[in-house]
This record gives sequence, structure tokens and C-alpha cells, in this order.
Amino acid sequence: DEIAFQKKDAMIYYKICKEMRLMRYGQVKKGVFLSRPNRFIAHVALDGVETVCHVKNTGRCRELLVPGAAVYLEKGTNPNRKTAYDLIAVEKNGKLINMDAQAPNKVFAEWAMRFDPAAIAVHSEYRFGQSRLDFCLETPQGLHLVEVKGVTLEEDGHTRFPDAPTERGVKHLHELMHAVTLGHRATVFFVIQMADVVDFAPNDATHPAFGEALRRAKAAGVNIAAYCCRVTPESMEIDRPVEIRL
Repeated sequence: DEIAFQKKDAMIYYKICKEMRLMRYGQVKKGVFLSRPNRFIAHVALDGVETVCHVKNTGRCRELLVPGAAVYLEKGTNPNRKTAYDLIAVEKNGKLINMDAQAPNKVFAEWAMRFDPAAIAVHSEYRFGQSRLDFCLETPQGLHLVEVKGVTLEEDGHTRFPDAPTERGVKHLHELMHAVTLGHRATVFFVIQMADVVDFAPNDATHPAFGEALRRAKAAGVNIAAYCCRVTPESMEIDRPVEIRL
């Protein structure tokens, strides 16, 4: 039936994530960041030649993409695309930070059944209420809804989210709170795209409404998790939980 098909489809998706090790990049090269004319592209010195590459993060990333910073590029596999490389990581004060906006969901897909061992199926892009949440973990006890957020903003080991106002992020928190009122489990999962950090907190200075909503979500029963990652130029994987300061 339809439910059985969805479960089978979700399990196939999860197994593909595990088998493909989605968070391993291919053909990675090191370059030097020069400039970012707009949020989609950057100019990078690669083997001494100025190269235009695609930036896999449309956020501001102003503290990361500074002239002279060491960056890592993955060569694309489509010969017809306009840019041959994707910018996926950057070094900041000796710390390697993955800045691929697609990476957090991919690593969580690999991690999902370790995060919730009761899960029997993993659904991505799950329609709930007025939003499409990142994941729904189906368990014998009911639904566990998960929204994943990637974190790249860091200062002296202290990490923050968001790096720019995110009304969409606030909306997702309200959806998770609504899910709890309906008897579901709900989690907002912050993937910190770097290793060896001290703690995580909402960035109230940049978007106080998000911090307020996060604290309200916690009080309403939404689980808040923040994990740092093991990061190399060629890979990223979830490592360990970090302290959350609300």
C-alpha cells in the first residue's frame, strides 16, 4: 500500500546516503580567494590563474570570504556548466570551515538513525503545516520532525546562527512548536560546519526574533541539538554535541 511504499522508499534513500557517503567530495583543489562580485560567484586564484567559481552558500559569509583566504574548490562533473568549480570550504585563522549549504542536510541524512535509533524510516523534504521541513523520522512511537540548520559563523570557538536575518528559520521553529502541540516529537538540529568549537548560541545581535523563537521552542518542548563536525577539504561528518547557550 501507499504507506508501505513510502517506508520502503525512505529506507532506500537512507541506504543510498550511507553507501554513497554523500559528504565526500571529488577532485578538490586549493586556491586563494580574491573577490565575490555577487552571492553566487567568487573569483579565486587557482594555480596562479584567476578563476570564476560557484559559491555553494548564498549567505553573507563576510567573515570567511576575505581577500587572501585559502579556499577549497571541487571540480564539477558537468562540462556544460558556466563555472568549472564549486567553492566548498575556507580556512579562517587556521580553522577549516565547510561552507557548502547543502552539506548539513547530507551529513544529517547519514547520521539520522544514530541520532534517533528508534527511527524505522527517514523521509526528506517532509511537508508539514505551511512548511517543508528537512526530515521526518518515522518511529513506532510516532513522527519525529527535524529541521537542520548549518552554522558557519564562529569567533574564538563560539558559534552562532544565523549570520543574517532568517524569517524562514523563525517560521520553521513555529512549525516545530505546532508539531509538539499535536503530540509529535520535534528537533532543530544545528550542524556546525567545523571542528573543535566551545559552544553554540543564537545570534541575537543579528536576528533577535530568531533567538526569541528558539528559546520559546525550547520551552514548548522542541529539542535543540548542536553538533560540530570533522572537516577535511574532501569530506565532512558529524562528530560530537557541543554546549548550547540560550
